[in-house]
Formats: sequence, C-alpha cells, structure tokens
Amino acid sequence: MTVLPAAPSTIDRAAALLREGAVVALPTETVYGLAANALDARAVARIFEIKARPSFDPLIVHVADEAMLRRVAANVPPIARTLIDRFWPGPLTLVLRKTDAVPSLVTSGLESVAVRMPAHPVARAIIERAGIPLAAPSANPFGYLSPTRAEHVARMLGDRVDLIVDGGPTEHGVESTIVMVEPEPTLLRHGAIPVDAIEAAIGPLARELSDRAKPLAPGRLPQHYAPRTPIRLVEPEAVAPPERADAVLLAFREAAAGYRDARVLSPSGDLREAAARLFLYLHELDACGAARIDAQPVPLEGIGIAIMDRLRRASHR
Repeated sequence: MTVLPAAPSTIDRAAALLREGAVVALPTETVYGLAANALDARAVARIFEIKARPSFDPLIVHVADEAMLRRVAANVPPIARTLIDRFWPGPLTLVLRKTDAVPSLVTSGLESVAVRMPAHPVARAIIERAGIPLAAPSANPFGYLSPTRAEHVARMLGDRVDLIVDGGPTEHGVESTIVMVEPEPTLLRHGAIPVDAIEAAIGPLARELSDRAKPLAPGRLPQHYAPRTPIRLVEPEAVAPPERADAVLLAFREAAAGYRDARVLSPSGDLREAAARLFLYLHELDACGAARIDAQPVPLEGIGIAIMDRLRRASHR
C-alpha cells in the first residue's frame, strides 16, 4: 500500500496513474474519494470491484473546469448555471443530462450524470493535471462509514488502491448535497450545503420519492454509512444504566456517564463542527469492540439535517 503526502510530486504521480487507468484515493472537502478516469469504463469497473459496490448505484463525476463539465454534461439549464455560479467549486452535486462520452457504468444506465467541481485544492490539482474528469465515490467498502482521513482509507481498502494521497482531515466531514435539475429542481441527498441555502438561490426544491427501484443518486439506500457495530438513535437519558455498560456513546454536546467510551461531536453545539467529526468519531467508536453504539440525535436544522440523514441510514436494520 502506498500512502504519500499531497506534495507536487505526489500530485504528478497520481495524475499519471489516473491517465493510465489506475484507481487513486484522494482528499476532497467532503470525504476521501476513490477516483478513476470517468471516461474509461474499465477503470471505473475497478472502483466497483474495490468497493464491492452494486452496479445500480451511480457515481459522481468530478470536474476541474467548464471545459470538463461540457465533456460529461450535454446541457446546463439556467437553474443549474445559477447553482454553479453560487456554489461551485464546492460540495454541491448536480444531476444533468449526460453526454455519450460517459460510460453507462458510471450512471448505472441512467441518461443523467451526477457532477460536481470540488473545492479541495489537492483534488482540483489532480484533476487538472490528469486532464480528465474523475468518477470518485467515497473511498470505503460499499455501505460502510465514509473516510475523512487517509488512514481510514488505508485501513479499509489497503493494497487494493494503487495510491492514497494524504491531504489531511477533510473540512466538511459529510458528503455533497445532490440536486437533480430537470424536469424540476429536486433534492436527492442532504449534504454539506444546507437545503435552505440552495432554496434561497433558486426557490423551493421538490423531494425525491424514496421508494424508487433504481436510485438517481448515491447514498439513497435505506442502510448506508454504517459501522460494523450496531448503532441506534437514542437520547442517552432514556438508556437505563445497566444498558450503558456494554455500549459506547456518540453524544452531541455532552457525554453521559456509564458508557464504556464516548465521543462528543461539539461541546459548543456547533453543527458544522459536529459534521466534520461525525465519521471520524464513528470510526473510533466502531473500533472499541462494544456491543452497540448509541447515537444522540442532533437538531434538525442546517447541516444537522445531513448528519441525521447519515445516522438514520447507519442505524437502519
């Protein structure tokens, strides 16, 4: 397994590997991604193989500039342009009509493609240097906790990845928000950009029905983002002391007594701080060998909605 710091020489090496059809783990501002040439079906197939990802779950394509966007998106409607001008580069993914250059494996056979322009300087530099759009889902086994550190990727995927670029901890700690633009603007996934910020730019968003046989975007399955340790959403004060002895706690602002171990997302109640720590602390609690993780709900406001989306899917059984 090769893990290298994000120096200029590492960026050059990563870009060269990607042009050759390799798979590289790289940092973004949301979580670490597992990247391959989005226009090379064989390279993309390796992503599915490494992650053990089902073929019905589409991938997000990452671009560095407008020219790359035009290679993968057949059109950019005015509403999409408004969102691009407001939120790109950044953690917003747009679902647009795809070009013929995008392999059907990337889109799971859909005529649309999910695209975003990352804000992380290392991700942008690698894409620019490679000169190709990159398909890059989270760098983890399918359905498991997302990685927010290079060591998470190394532990979960190891030698299956050709190179891991270490860009330090991610900024947001949760994945991008996903919006489908046509036929009407529709929220497909809560994420790092709160819905109210998007609606302030373009007006109300419709909501995707959750019972579709084929999801229009990643992260839509009932069970996802899950640790190996069973997790449940519960207020700690509702848990009897004898039940706490074999469990660990993911608390929002303050730990409760009696648990084997605990992590506090944000003592000050800052939801952005909580989001940045969410997957890091779940990785740590998952390694404790406890019988259960008790996760305290966070307020359903701003990025707290995205945090609760992850916790609900992680706790689904």
